[in-house]
Amino acid sequence: MEERTSGIILRTRPLTETSLVVQWLTPDLGRIFTVAKGARRPKSPFLGKLDLFYAADFSFARSRRSELHNLREVIVCDAHVGLREDIGRLNQASYFAVLLEKSTEPEAPISELHELLSEALAHLTRKAPAEEAVFVFELKLLCALGYEPNFDSFADAIRNPGNAAIDDPFATAVDGLSLLKPGEKGALNGFLQRSIGTALEKVPPQRERALTI
Repeated sequence: MEERTSGIILRTRPLTETSLVVQWLTPDLGRIFTVAKGARRPKSPFLGKLDLFYAADFSFARSRRSELHNLREVIVCDAHVGLREDIGRLNQASYFAVLLEKSTEPEAPISELHELLSEALAHLTRKAPAEEAVFVFELKLLCALGYEPNFDSFADAIRNPGNAAIDDPFATAVDGLSLLKPGEKGALNGFLQRSIGTALEKVPPQRERALTI
């Protein structure tokens, strides 16, 4: 039976000489893995449609024997082209993908995480990379996962940014954190590093690169 959903590509890897494994983050199915048969062939119908952080509508046939489902059709909705204009943007997006991989189980949907990643990627395509974007993603991820970090001392900065667009909550939080003093920002960085380390048992090494602007 064919299923349809939408998602963002977190990772791709070769499976055979002609096929790819594509890992998606979806709002309704969580992280799922699909096999794009023939995707590496020059005349594949998947050509130009399967790249990191592409947002797409897609269909697949669910496997009864494994977590690898057969990808049928892909319609790209947003290629997030702006991410490829700056290595710093890609580093931050890649770190976000690693956090999602390490903090969730396959096919365990948390719709807030898909929304968070969508907001974060949209922000990165428009704005230069900034360490505040990493902090906002980490804070929102921890809250969505139920860790409820105590960040009362930073709450006002996140919620009252001054001139941020009200309809863009990610940008609102980023602008709010940008108003913190250097000492406050350093304290937030240390707090988040400890919190991520506790939640994931180890801080991913990609974090340092994401914060190197």
